[in-house]
Amino acid sequence: MPNDILINVIFDEIRVGLLENGQLVEFYVERIKDASLVGNIYKGRIVKILPGMQSAFVDVGLEKAAFLYVADIRTNVEDFSHIFDEEEEQDDDIDTYPNKTKPDLPIEDLVQEGQEILVQVAKDPLGTKGARVTSYITIPGRYLVLMPNLEHIGISRRIIDESERERLKDIVTKIKPPGYGLIVRTASEGATEHELKTDLEFLTLLWENTQSKKEKVSAPSLLYSDLNLVFRSVRDIMNHNIQRVIVDSKDEYDNIFDFVSTYFPRLSDRIQLYDDDEPLFDAYGVELDIARALGRRVWLKSGGYIVIDQTEAMTVIDVNTGKFVGKEDLEDTLLKTNLEAVKEIAYQIRLRNLGGIIIIDFIDMEQVDNREKVFNAIVDAMKKDRAKNTIFNISELGLIQMTRKRVRESLGRTLCEPCPYCEGKGFVLSIKTICFEIFRKLKRMSIPKGAKVLITADPDVAEFLSDEERSTLEQMEKSTHANIIVKADPGRHQEKYDISVLS
Repeated sequence: MPNDILINVIFDEIRVGLLENGQLVEFYVERIKDASLVGNIYKGRIVKILPGMQSAFVDVGLEKAAFLYVADIRTNVEDFSHIFDEEEEQDDDIDTYPNKTKPDLPIEDLVQEGQEILVQVAKDPLGTKGARVTSYITIPGRYLVLMPNLEHIGISRRIIDESERERLKDIVTKIKPPGYGLIVRTASEGATEHELKTDLEFLTLLWENTQSKKEKVSAPSLLYSDLNLVFRSVRDIMNHNIQRVIVDSKDEYDNIFDFVSTYFPRLSDRIQLYDDDEPLFDAYGVELDIARALGRRVWLKSGGYIVIDQTEAMTVIDVNTGKFVGKEDLEDTLLKTNLEAVKEIAYQIRLRNLGGIIIIDFIDMEQVDNREKVFNAIVDAMKKDRAKNTIFNISELGLIQMTRKRVRESLGRTLCEPCPYCEGKGFVLSIKTICFEIFRKLKRMSIPKGAKVLITADPDVAEFLSDEERSTLEQMEKSTHANIIVKADPGRHQEKYDISVLS
């Protein structure tokens, strides 16, 4: 089956799905009011320096001050080499020439409070944290990434063919203007000199316009905004493996077709308009994949399953045999379950966009060879991931630790919000626990003899009090010498109740 990019547009929401062999492997959603800030360039002002954390807060005009770490501050005595591996958002690994180290300077010697500084958003605000910014400016195009004020050339590691790497290096060395650095992106594989030169001219024009605007405005100000999700998807995801870009909006189809025809016309015949009655994502089964990616438990074909829990600091994935009992010995059953889980875990990490620290708890195996098989399998499975990841060897307890680059929220935190019922705990107090909490509160209250006491509670709690705990309620009436009335309130939270003494 072909690899496709599906683009669904409804009012102010854009959804993009990347399908490989008919299966959804990456999903992006953007609402106009909550559009990603990554790639935006600001003229900001340093508002606070934290020497103890070697970082600073920068006012760029957003709700929360942006975070600038010392390693992300460019000076006149350093180059970009230490950031090349992190440069592109979930895209290319970069080989660079040469590789120098960054001087070890404290942040107090690099910036001062009140100083104006040009910064670019590297990571969107996540949770309670503000955006992370860097003073290493990069402007991505279809084929190249422009790095102003730097004499440097880098080539994507994903371009494997050595002759093609040399050809591209020769071209960009020839066309690179003085004072600029260039990264050759994966999409450049097979590109002509004319295509690379056109891309470079467009990027240098963007930078010149940004510089011109910088001189005319005061901090904080937005100087440059990256493309929206539709155009970023075509620019960054579309490669020679993508056979079709299918979009269900006529307006967006026209915009994409004009964009592609202008900047990379060889790909314009891959843009298709979807106008069937059945919704695009339903027709390709994407809605079901999205719903599955929001669940906590994912079943495996064998009957085993994995459980995915995302916390503030990390994501924990647990592998279980479930209904799978195997046909041979126990070690063989555990190995087969773990190897099956590897494929699903790699898929779910990519689809859910899980980032940061990830701990995978495989079922413990006694044989060292089997542990190696599982480790090699997860390393191999994660090679398809465009996001940079580092995987550490499996431990004696069957744990694998890994890190994955995170520049935006995970799918779950993008599409969901903490449950107002359980406040994000995932649990609520049981009905029986609430009932005995009510009894304890009644015993602590000073109730006048013969008074009426009204208990207002969730319908399930009220029913449990009046039925299962009726005898206990009668004992409470005797001990308090009061008439206790239970009232159900359909709109009440299960853990919330009210006890009032009626006159």
